[in-house]
Amino acid sequence: MTTKDLKRFCDERKLRLTEPRKLVLDIISKTNKPMTAYNILAQLGEYIKNPKPPTVYRAIEFLSEHGFIHRIESLNAYVICKTDHRHNGSQFMICRKCDAVIETHLCSLPDNFQEKLKQENFKSEHWNIEIHGLCGTCQ
Repeated sequence: MTTKDLKRFCDERKLRLTEPRKLVLDIISKTNKPMTAYNILAQLGEYIKNPKPPTVYRAIEFLSEHGFIHRIESLNAYVICKTDHRHNGSQFMICRKCDAVIETHLCSLPDNFQEKLKQENFKSEHWNIEIHGLCGTCQ
């Protein structure tokens, strides 16, 4: 996802596109490693004089809400969405050695998960699966 994608998305939906939102997306998109809010804040300081944490958190919230970035729950960090950002579930393979994150999309939960949801009469709205291990390079 690029800032052009973000601009087009916001224009089509008449959403406000702020400079911090563009910058945060650009910062996150320049790495394939998860970034914490404070990592982002430190880099944002190169573009905006003395940015405050709420600036970053508001941008992260907007970008997450609209699917441009994903939160890696176990790391409390964020990565860029590498595919069409309109999906309900994501899977991430996270290398414990180099911190690389590989985003995959099965597009639906495996049958055994779906059966369990049905048994419990639970309606899934969004899901995230994280698998930690070693990537092919680090093995």
